[in-house]
Amino acid sequence: MGRATYGAARHRKKVRVLKAARGGRGGPGHRYRLAKEAVVRRGVYAYRGRKLRKREFRALWITRLTAACRSRGISYSRFIFGLTAAAVELDRKQLSELAIHAPQDFDALVALAKQHQPKAASAA
Repeated sequence: MGRATYGAARHRKKVRVLKAARGGRGGPGHRYRLAKEAVVRRGVYAYRGRKLRKREFRALWITRLTAACRSRGISYSRFIFGLTAAAVELDRKQLSELAIHAPQDFDALVALAKQHQPKAASAA
């Protein structure tokens, strides 16, 4: 009796892994043992990258808002505080897009945020 080696199923498995490993440099796109490791590593990087992308975009929006606020004479933190106090429910992505594509509307939001700043305590 012959030894069972999962013939067709094993071949399909190898083809699937090698196809997933294509496009890299060197052996992993052509050698099964290296391809298995490469596919696992790529999956880890892809999972981590999906989380990092969200952080990086939020950092980009905040950087854009900081620059737009400073050019209008208010700090980013005071701007966000003022909008929160004014019950404006725009997220940072939308605010960033407004700052770039609709500066007059952004100016109105800055004015609104400035109105809702706490009054400074007078020195006694």
